[in-house]
Amino acid sequence: MKAKDMLLASIVLVLLIAACTSNGFVESFRYYSKAHGYGMSFIKFAILASFGECLALRIVTGRYWKKGFGLCAKMVVWGFLGIVIKLAFTVFATGAPNILASFGLDFSAATLATGSFFERLVTALVISTSLNCIFAPVLMILHKITDGHIHAHGGRFVSVVTPINMVDRFNDIDWNVMWGLVLKKTIPFFWIPAHTITFLLPPDFRILFAALLGIALGVILAFANLSAVKKSEA
Repeated sequence: MKAKDMLLASIVLVLLIAACTSNGFVESFRYYSKAHGYGMSFIKFAILASFGECLALRIVTGRYWKKGFGLCAKMVVWGFLGIVIKLAFTVFATGAPNILASFGLDFSAATLATGSFFERLVTALVISTSLNCIFAPVLMILHKITDGHIHAHGGRFVSVVTPINMVDRFNDIDWNVMWGLVLKKTIPFFWIPAHTITFLLPPDFRILFAALLGIALGVILAFANLSAVKKSEA
């Protein structure tokens, strides 16, 4: 680990300790997450998921930033994806338990708060599975399209307001990586278990955990994208 990596790790560790030990910060975070949920989702994913992409770039290229990376554009895109993710969480957390109810089981969205551990586990698993099988592939492909769009414009911020050439961006996708790694492996082996844990947590901690998963999402998707680029250049 180089000096710059140790410095970054130290800064992140200090910020985490300060945040976790500050009652004022925690209470403010909870308040604003409830009162301004979509705005906070924009901020959390803009920062955390973009940070994950920087980490992936560091892993693959040895640098946290390079010309044409488009960090500012990526932050805006991740912010809007964060809003979409919050919408999806609300829809599936409310609606997915009805799948169990349709089989005659006494389950509902309230089961996450009032049921036994087994009932909560089953409910969280159904929510996570439906979320990741129906919504996650769309999100991941959309992220790849927007990422390719930013890259096609040299990382310039103007890409945020420039219409996407969907045909070209679809053709640019390495579907072997998208299917073989991102969809086929990360969804069943990482995202379904991770989001099952997410929905088992109390709402306040659920928000915090989902924000941390934003880093993992950025790392996984960006690492897949960057690995594909290196493979094509070899």
